Amino acid sequence: MRRLLIGLAAGSVLVAATACGSSDDSGGSDAAASGGTTTVKVGVIPIIDVAPMYLGQKKGFYSERGIKLSLTSAQGGAAIVPGVVSGQFDFGFSNTTSLLVAQSKNVPVKGVVNGVASTGKEGADFAELAVKKGSPLKSAKDVEGKKVAANTLNNICDTSVKESVRKDGGDPSKVKFVEMPFDQMPAALAGGQVDAACVVEPALATIKSQGGTTIASLFVDVSPDLTVAMYFTSQQYAQKNPEMVKKFQEATAESLEYADSHPDEVREIITTYTKIPKTLLESLTLPRWPAEPNRASLERLAELGEQDGLFEKTPDLDKLLP
Repeated sequence: MRRLLIGLAAGSVLVAATACGSSDDSGGSDAAASGGTTTVKVGVIPIIDVAPMYLGQKKGFYSERGIKLSLTSAQGGAAIVPGVVSGQFDFGFSNTTSLLVAQSKNVPVKGVVNGVASTGKEGADFAELAVKKGSPLKSAKDVEGKKVAANTLNNICDTSVKESVRKDGGDPSKVKFVEMPFDQMPAALAGGQVDAACVVEPALATIKSQGGTTIASLFVDVSPDLTVAMYFTSQQYAQKNPEMVKKFQEATAESLEYADSHPDEVREIITTYTKIPKTLLESLTLPRWPAEPNRASLERLAELGEQDGLFEKTPDLDKLLP
């Protein structure tokens, strides 16, 4: 298991930590069930996707259920998965490909609540294949033989970029992926380190502000209603702390619903945990935050991941989904 977890985390190093509460009580017990306050450690990514959690924290959706959030930022889901399984985090936010890979390797992860979904709108999604101003690349097929930035390798960016290239008549096997955090992608594009980037908000807005354009809507190409990410825990934590898992699920679901109906507050809250300038807030493309995962979209993502050789065996969605 140790070797497996190291493999999952390869190339994905934890970055800036943001502590949002002291460890006054261990997240490993159901203290909140008896009226106390439990500090819950959550691994997140500093991108727009997790805005609902920060909003829910601000609005008191977690505290009213006896939860004090302690949030730590990581580069991607591939780093957060081993953190949750090892007990470093009680819950984590991860793209669904990382969770599918983990499940296919019998890593004991369990989805708790939905995370984020594509807008389903071609050319107007929160995740796009972007190029710099003046780039000769005009469509997904053009990235054949080119360097494409991805926040983690052999993951959802690879699968979605390859599907966009495939749909555009290109050869996805010729794409060269370069791993880097989302917030480094605008500078890497501008400086010519990469030719294109699989990028999400708010880094996408930064690229557009520099004159960059988008040449494919990656997640839309996989499935218009793609469930991009979920919040999850370990099977061990879920078994030991069923009441806490229920409270976390309820608070997060309330946060998702609130974020979906309060876009202005979403734009404002992301300035508290990302580096986006306030001048770019209005230009952000917001994702959708539905209450439930879309199973059909995840079946499609798993099918493409299997085609790309990401899984040792077919993932079991029944065991993974909430």
